[in-house]
Amino acid sequence: MRLLLLLLLAFPATLLLKGPVVSAQDATDEEEAVDEDAADDVMAEDEDDEAEVEDDDNTELTEEKEEEEEEALVGEMKASPHADTTILFVKGEDFPANNIVKFLLGFTNKGSENFVVESLDASFRYPQDFQFYIQNFTALQLGTEVPPQRQASFEYSFIPAEPMGGRPFGLVINLNYRDSSGNVFQDAVFNQTVTITEREDGLDGETIFLYVFLSGLGLLLVVGLHQLLESRKIKRLLDDLHARGLRNARPDQTSERRRRLHHHHHHLCLQ
Repeated sequence: MRLLLLLLLAFPATLLLKGPVVSAQDATDEEEAVDEDAADDVMAEDEDDEAEVEDDDNTELTEEKEEEEEEALVGEMKASPHADTTILFVKGEDFPANNIVKFLLGFTNKGSENFVVESLDASFRYPQDFQFYIQNFTALQLGTEVPPQRQASFEYSFIPAEPMGGRPFGLVINLNYRDSSGNVFQDAVFNQTVTITEREDGLDGETIFLYVFLSGLGLLLVVGLHQLLESRKIKRLLDDLHARGLRNARPDQTSERRRRLHHHHHHLCLQ
């Protein structure tokens, strides 16, 4: 009987001891699974960061290559150190809208080989961004060969558009030339911001009418004075002729003329 009671008491104790052990093992397994998931997430984030870093590096390399290509392109189109250029605006640096602007450009070959001046062009650009064209003028094709230690001059003219009056714009004037070796050069002879002045309007209708009226009035005064002077001259001439006629007449003719005049006057009185 005692043995049976001991067995009954020991069996529940064994169950109680095993229960927590199983729970602890389950919790440990879950923690290990969570740790593995967290480790996977960390590894994925590290891989993403590495990919982003690689993308940034590639972008920076691409931008650097583009900048190097642009610099190389610009370097190819620079002016030659063996050539000088000068520019002179005929009417000064005044750029009236819808009027002709003319300038002279001088080119000096200081080197030991020939230069061929190919073309001359001009354009108005947006003042905040000279890469944006506002008005592009036709290039002047030259094809002029300039020997060493010689000079050449060229003339170019353009007309700023009328709507551009009263605003600033970037004016770029380029001279394109090459040497005998085939190297191409471009000299920005003028590259500044200028102001297009508004065109002064011509005479308005009221001013023209006033000028016509004053001109007509002046013409009438001239004609009137001329007629007055002519009439006085004619009267003076007639008086002179009459006086000369009286002086040149003989006395008997004068007496006869007076007698006839008296007789004619007496006859008129009788009537």
